[in-house]
Amino acid sequence: MAPFGRKDRRARVTARARALDRLRRILAPAGGGVPLFSTGKAAQQAVQRGLYGVSDDAAVARAHADRLAALPGARVVLLGVPTDTGAGFVRGANQAPLAIRAHALSRGAPLGAEPGLVDAGDVRVVPHLLADDMLSEEQVRACRAALYGDPQAPLPVAPLDMARAALDDVRVLAPEAVPIVLGGDHSVGWPAFAAAFEHARRAGRRVGLLHFDAHTDLLPHRLGVRICFATWAYHANELLERDGRLVQVGIRASGRDRAHWEGTLGVRQYWADEVAGRPVEAIVAEIVERFEARGVDRVYVSNDIDGTDPAFAAATGTPEPGGLAPEQVREITRGVLARFPLCGADLVEVAPPLAHEAAGEPDRTLATALAYLSDLVTAATAG
Repeated sequence: MAPFGRKDRRARVTARARALDRLRRILAPAGGGVPLFSTGKAAQQAVQRGLYGVSDDAAVARAHADRLAALPGARVVLLGVPTDTGAGFVRGANQAPLAIRAHALSRGAPLGAEPGLVDAGDVRVVPHLLADDMLSEEQVRACRAALYGDPQAPLPVAPLDMARAALDDVRVLAPEAVPIVLGGDHSVGWPAFAAAFEHARRAGRRVGLLHFDAHTDLLPHRLGVRICFATWAYHANELLERDGRLVQVGIRASGRDRAHWEGTLGVRQYWADEVAGRPVEAIVAEIVERFEARGVDRVYVSNDIDGTDPAFAAATGTPEPGGLAPEQVREITRGVLARFPLCGADLVEVAPPLAHEAAGEPDRTLATALAYLSDLVTAATAG
């Protein structure tokens, strides 16, 4: 009988091999998560070749496989989830992961060039789906056949479930890495936060959630749908047991006032007009004190771009006037993460096809998003 140490090592090797195999099946190369067959395909391929610095699609696939193989050495893992099925009003956030990467590439600073950052690529999105529990068994089998060539493959088919599976596999391969999810609409915040929360819980950590948004996203369901752009924060707050570890910044569009949300769900909200009237340093100090009082030792950041004022980020599905300035978002993010390590993050609701009529868009929104992403990567690699 092999010693326990050898058994443990074999089990870890097997788990990592399985995780890597599943990632290879669930994920597409960066920018390739939206399936295109004619319109837009050539542009998508051109960006992908630029991202990987190669000249053909076969080389893109090989380069992506190399990135996945490098995951065990990662400190930060980028994952694109290009879905907007969970959006509400105007769609287009499914194009963000490709556009954000392309914008970075055009500025001579491609994502993945930073030491310790591995871009794992994109979830392979079926654009009509949201979550597996909304599907019939027949539909799941049909999608498994289309995605994996096997209707019985024990793999998820809808974007939210695929994202969660991918993030869990990333943790097997790189347990100390910080995943950063590029949405997509804000429904992707649910699998991203839930995966980070569960990983931290198993390690005995307490997570605080710092959430930038124009909207509360605190409905228990919307039109009977449990997880979507308007509900994910409610369910995240349930994981946090409504104990005050959810802090929302930038709120300004809600059917209820702040007293309702804080009084019924235990959250702390800084509405945009309050942020405008106070020194940022004071807000940071309050958030830090709140998290410390509740035993928080890790922070997850969820940044909905519509928390930012449309003057700086108009390319989004639900722009709301009177929002935060990018420097306010960045100073609060940096201030909180100077005290607490980052355990995960998402950057969502960038919708490049929208706001083209606004001068400078969507480039202005993409530049704002990249600035936010840079702060998250810096925090994740600090120390």
